[in-house]
Amino acid sequence: MKILKFFQYAYIIFAALFLWDAITSWSTDRSRAYMSLVFTALAIFMFFFRKRFGKKFEDRNKK
Repeated sequence: MKILKFFQYAYIIFAALFLWDAITSWSTDRSRAYMSLVFTALAIFMFFFRKRFGKKFEDRNKK
């Protein structure tokens, strides 16, 4: 179960990396920046989805 928590926070790290890529490539290549922003949003969504799924999994095991 600990490894799932690690991957949950890895999504936040990836979101930060994609956001950094979007900021740095904004003035040179807008299409790449937009794609990085999409991946940023996806990574943030996956973080909260995995967090909620993990909580449901833990609650189910407690019962």
